[in-house]
Amino acid sequence: MVNEFKTTSTSATAANCEIIFETGKLANQADGAVIVRGGDTVVLVTAVTQTMQHDPGYFPLVVNYQEMSYASGRIPGSYFKREIGRPSDRETLVSRLIDRPIRPLFPKTFKDEVQVIATVLSADPENDPDVLAISGASAALHISRIPFSGPIAGCRIGYIDDQFILNPSHKLLEQSDLNLIVAATRNGVVMVEGFTEFLPENLIADAIGWGQEQIIPFIDAQEELRGLCGKEKLPIPQEREKDPELEKMVFDLASAELSRVLFIPDKMERRDAKREVSSKFRETMAEKLGEESDKLAISRQIFDDLEKKIVREKILQSKTRIDGRDLTTVRPLAMEIGLLPRTHGSAIFARGETKSLCVATLGSSSDEQRIETLTGDTTKRFMLHYNFPPYCVGEVKFLRGPSRREIGHGILAERALTPVLPTAEDFPFTMRIVSEVMESNGSSSMATVCGATLSLMDAGVPIKEPVAGIAMGLIKEGDEYLVLTDILGDEDHLGDMDFKIAGTYDGVTAIQMDIKIPGIPMDVMYKALEQAGVAKKTILDDMNRVIEKPRSELSRYAPKTEVVYVDTDKIKDVIGPSGKHIKAITAETGSSIDIEDSGKITVFSPTQEILEKTRDMILFYNQKAELGKDYEGEVKRILDFGAVVEILPGVDGLVHISQLDTERTDKVSDVAKIGDTLKVKVIEIGDRGKVRLSRAAVLMEERGEKFDLESASRPAPRGRSGDRGRPGGNRR
Repeated sequence: MVNEFKTTSTSATAANCEIIFETGKLANQADGAVIVRGGDTVVLVTAVTQTMQHDPGYFPLVVNYQEMSYASGRIPGSYFKREIGRPSDRETLVSRLIDRPIRPLFPKTFKDEVQVIATVLSADPENDPDVLAISGASAALHISRIPFSGPIAGCRIGYIDDQFILNPSHKLLEQSDLNLIVAATRNGVVMVEGFTEFLPENLIADAIGWGQEQIIPFIDAQEELRGLCGKEKLPIPQEREKDPELEKMVFDLASAELSRVLFIPDKMERRDAKREVSSKFRETMAEKLGEESDKLAISRQIFDDLEKKIVREKILQSKTRIDGRDLTTVRPLAMEIGLLPRTHGSAIFARGETKSLCVATLGSSSDEQRIETLTGDTTKRFMLHYNFPPYCVGEVKFLRGPSRREIGHGILAERALTPVLPTAEDFPFTMRIVSEVMESNGSSSMATVCGATLSLMDAGVPIKEPVAGIAMGLIKEGDEYLVLTDILGDEDHLGDMDFKIAGTYDGVTAIQMDIKIPGIPMDVMYKALEQAGVAKKTILDDMNRVIEKPRSELSRYAPKTEVVYVDTDKIKDVIGPSGKHIKAITAETGSSIDIEDSGKITVFSPTQEILEKTRDMILFYNQKAELGKDYEGEVKRILDFGAVVEILPGVDGLVHISQLDTERTDKVSDVAKIGDTLKVKVIEIGDRGKVRLSRAAVLMEERGEKFDLESASRPAPRGRSGDRGRPGGNRR
């Protein structure tokens, strides 16, 4: 007898979207394991904790999202035919989508290792596994023994015909002006990420609020699941007991100096001054408490808390920031374009002490990125890569591959610019931007958006409008919320929110929000978006003063392109047998050639001269026979009644035996053999493109005699076809 699996499940439906949560069937040795299902998309999410032997000084949370090819009935395209190696950009981005909303919901004193793994087991074309994985991670944590202040739920929001749509299918998303992912608790939003087609800030806020309302049933389903099978939570480590005497000692030693150095405007000067104050403080405390005192580590934590308290209180009380700005002022801007002589486009964008060097490169269609996904292989003609070298923050580190953060920031900036790019029909180039962060003191990703826009315009890419980005921060104490425009790195570190908004004068193109508190109310969201809109326009105004519109011409070092058209029946001749002709053209010229079934051929060449040569070589195979024109051609076949001569690539004509010579010819082989070169004239082109040729006509004209083309192309009298149009055909 086969035993049945003991499972527990709950489900919820919102806006015609049903999600099922099930546990007990798989991964039962994990602390929490949930199968979450929407349609035929199934994601297994597990959560496991492990005790740390020592306090690492941070919360060691690791989130991994993985898409298995079998989920959509595919075999991996790699050499090894299995999912191995580093995660794809898509897997990295979804891992971040899961990590960012759950991380602030763990107790601050909980420092044990936690790993969340989301594995896509089945995927249909209608239900994207990313938002299911967010809700599944919350459910797995919620029913586990791991302390977690959830649950949360994730959803995707579309906008079609002035209506919001919950979790739209891939097909509907193609019609949508909005692709927004929201994660929220019952009481507040914890994460936002997405991109839009120039929607206004207030509508984005409406969408976020609408999404939070819609996901309440999915939160209820997780609460129900925990009620049915949830495990007892681990005890939360208690916060350290307050030591008033030690706190007073730290305050007396450090507060005055910290208050002085924490508001030094220059970042590196402020950093060095803080290090000096910290070093002196540690030495003094070691002398007072003794090197072996247990209170030394506690005093350092009090010191860090004091730093945060001083900065936040100053901003709350005086409404003055670390660098002396008020809450809404954007830092000074500086920009320059065209600084790199051999690149296709380049720009520096600086906002305060954050500076990005952006370089634009144009390529051919063969440079498009090929991406293997669960729904099939796709290509991408615009790429933005963000690099954050250690020198940009005055650090020393090994240079590795791109980090999760670098991938995430690059994609955010890429999405911000995508809506303003020209179509492939209008601008057939592949475009790549590389952002090298030169200096960082807050929101280098939004500096990248601005710098990338300038570099595209410098390269002559005909973008629709310039795009700018800004990062907003938040200080919350009790019921008071202060929204900060254009945050510094320290304000991000010591504050409660990092809210990035990018867009044009007309609206938003990309958005990303992370918070460090359990949620923020919608009125704060509206205020942050409104404040960001004002700052964004300020930056756009300054960008327009540097370059008002894209350059009218591409760089002389950019590839040259031209579109040529050939008849569809000539495509095979351009390509040649086994690609012989097209390979020869590309090998000789170094050009990249893209051929479409419609006969459209796009050519990319390094110089104008090579472009013209490539074009002529292609059009050589697109020639048509012209009536009355002489050609030299090779004899391809010998027939009883004539010779077949190839006068152009793929164009054959018949030289009738009567047209082989000015004298009577009894056998074709007497005049022509296979491989011979004959000079012939086109004397007739039939309705179906059949070509009749004459060698005799050429011979006559070479002797100065006139050839009657009209009579040669007329049907011969019945019974005398052999003499039709032949010069001297009636003579014996």
